[in-house]
Amino acid sequence: MSVKIDIEYDGELHCTAKHAPSGMTLNTDAPTDNGGKGETFSPTDLLATALGTCIITIMALVAQKRNISLKGTRVDVLKEMSKSPPRRVSDFSVTITYPADLNLSDSDKARLEKVVDACPVKQSLHPDVNVNTEFIY
Repeated sequence: MSVKIDIEYDGELHCTAKHAPSGMTLNTDAPTDNGGKGETFSPTDLLATALGTCIITIMALVAQKRNISLKGTRVDVLKEMSKSPPRRVSDFSVTITYPADLNLSDSDKARLEKVVDACPVKQSLHPDVNVNTEFIY
């Protein structure tokens, strides 16, 4: 399946991206440490966002099949850039926090933790990009 994203450069390191199927748009800006104003998501912030939303979506698909609602589950992603050239994302720290009232069996926990590796975004990252995941129950 292919999806078209139309991107226009707006000037001053800002871009507008349009998701062709839905018409939804989002804006990007370069980060302050790379000449931008940091007024919105940077392209690498979107990568972190893609990773976090992909992980919770894959987990929710598995949970749904087991009649488990993950509503209220939080995913926090901390993105680290490399300290030496080339400029790239070097690490992601992902913390998944389940609602306090969610009672998961040990087998459900194991299944949900394992499925994180099936996230297509994570599978698309270069092997040199570290993804550390923590689960808080």
